[in-house]
Amino acid sequence: MGFDYADVTDNHPGGLLGREFGFSATVSLDDNPAAVSEQFERHGLTVTSVCAHANLLDPAAPSRYGTDEIMKAIRLADGMGVDHVITTEGDPTTEWGEALSREEQLFTTAEKLYEPVRLADALDVELLIETHGAVTDPIDGMEALLERLEYPDTVGISLDTGNAWLGGADPAEFARTFDDRIKHVHWKDIPEDWADQRGEIYGCGMSPIPLGEGVVDIDGVYDALEGRVEYTTLEIAGDDNLAASREYLRALGAE
Repeated sequence: MGFDYADVTDNHPGGLLGREFGFSATVSLDDNPAAVSEQFERHGLTVTSVCAHANLLDPAAPSRYGTDEIMKAIRLADGMGVDHVITTEGDPTTEWGEALSREEQLFTTAEKLYEPVRLADALDVELLIETHGAVTDPIDGMEALLERLEYPDTVGISLDTGNAWLGGADPAEFARTFDDRIKHVHWKDIPEDWADQRGEIYGCGMSPIPLGEGVVDIDGVYDALEGRVEYTTLEIAGDDNLAASREYLRALGAE
């Protein structure tokens, strides 16, 4: 489709039956980094980030993607020569997680990211926190988390325009507020008929419409960033929507 860049998105520790038998598109965090890079290169693609979206609000458990997996993602990125690992807190799935106060949400998220941040700093990899939850979608929540994590040269932000809007934030204001802490963007637009869910759900995997046809101020985000972000990702479902979104960004001045 004419794209030159992509991300390592779905991934897992260890082995996976579905991958071995060809019906799961996923990377193992225990793969040889060179082999992962070569797989992308065979398709003419350069990897720009490794996604490590986690569940940080529920109690740690072997079945939950959390601190261990984020640290493996950082090591994989380092071995591949990739600068950015993107993570977030996600939605709780247990009664314990759902009952957390705002301060408890902030604490458990920061506690689970403490060692990944130290590892990222040691390996010169940037750990980017994505807007994708009750802590990270609001501007004041992201501010509090960044302050708690410290390491301003290591910890940055991946702004997901659709997720931030769904969480109740103004994505353009978010971009202006955090300025050069934003190192990656996940572009999404949100249909107008999703407005009644705003503030009640925190994020969606893909936008069902192309950029420019929904309620998100895509132009405002682009203008606020002023070309400072080197790589961005289109999280858009459907080939036609994906192509239309690429052209929309190009019309704004993106390369």
